[in-house]
Amino acid sequence: MTAETPAVPRPEPAAGFGELRAGNLGVRIAAGSAEIDAVQALRYRIFYGEMGAAADAATAATARDRDRFDAIADHLLVIDHDLGAGAEGVVGTYRLIRREAAARLGRFYSADEYDIAPVLHFPGRILELGRSCVDASYRNRAVMQLLWRGIAAYVFHHRIDLMFGCASLPGTDPDALAPELTYLYENHLAPPALRPRALPERRVEMLRLDPTTIDPRRTLSQLPPLIKGYLRLGGFVGDGAVIDRQFNTTDVAIVVKTDLVTDKYYRHYERQLREALDERG
Repeated sequence: MTAETPAVPRPEPAAGFGELRAGNLGVRIAAGSAEIDAVQALRYRIFYGEMGAAADAATAATARDRDRFDAIADHLLVIDHDLGAGAEGVVGTYRLIRREAAARLGRFYSADEYDIAPVLHFPGRILELGRSCVDASYRNRAVMQLLWRGIAAYVFHHRIDLMFGCASLPGTDPDALAPELTYLYENHLAPPALRPRALPERRVEMLRLDPTTIDPRRTLSQLPPLIKGYLRLGGFVGDGAVIDRQFNTTDVAIVVKTDLVTDKYYRHYERQLREALDERG
């Protein structure tokens, strides 16, 4: 640090964050029931309309993907302001559940598939990520980067230390996903102190091939973008996959310590503040 560049104090977390913009797109937390309904409609179109999830009668009748966790969650939205500034503009979403919110139901969503006791014993603040989806017309780098900016801001403001959740690979045939599952287990298995384990009655073995027979670079490139994003942040996977026949997916548990997320966000904040100070002379 030079004499001309004074240290910038780390800011105190705010209660929340305002909308972050990138051109006509913005990312923020949902406000009100209409926007949450738009989230549920978007999830239904993608999970049930595109990905082949199996809808029960109530889900089909409402054309909404909803469950009891929606009421306690914060819903991160990507808004296309060319479509509108509210519910009509929702084109992407991520569901965020903090420890204190999950306590209202007595559990996290991931507990349906995994023993998450190691995560629950983590002494810091934890956040469950889930139900991520983006409208087909907006699945591009800019929208994904905006979603990650929103998550980074949320993590920073709420002092989250650890993120976790279930991430999905398409389809329910683990043999067809053998290279990907083997690669994840062999190269990114979480340390024991943080390692979720698939519930015994739902567990599917991940180490399905001899690891020396797969091409790590090629296999990594075949992973869904969301999982690759977690891995770029130093994320780990749990022990065992789980078949989710309702959603037509094979799930893996993801655990990410937020150091890289918050450091990146802090550097962004620091740069903006320095530029503002420079402009003031």
